Amino acid sequence: MALKINDRCVNCYACVEVCPTGSIVKARKHFVIKPTTCTECVGSFDDPQCASICPVECAITDQERNPLNPPGSLTGIPPELVEAVAAEMRAR
Repeated sequence: MALKINDRCVNCYACVEVCPTGSIVKARKHFVIKPTTCTECVGSFDDPQCASICPVECAITDQERNPLNPPGSLTGIPPELVEAVAAEMRAR
């Protein structure tokens, strides 16, 4: 059991303080989650605290690389709308 932090991480330190097992550590490019100690907050919280506080969509994933904060989950903007606007801007 372990979540992963990917290169979308902006090193804001928000997740470090909320991790109940101290499993999040600073690494070369961004924070990482130690898989040997990460419990995904099972037994402590209903949701993984790192993902609950992370301000970056898709920065924290489960073992299958599914984002815990998928596109649109933090902004409320549907991903297809974001893509439509981006396509419109590229066309100009």
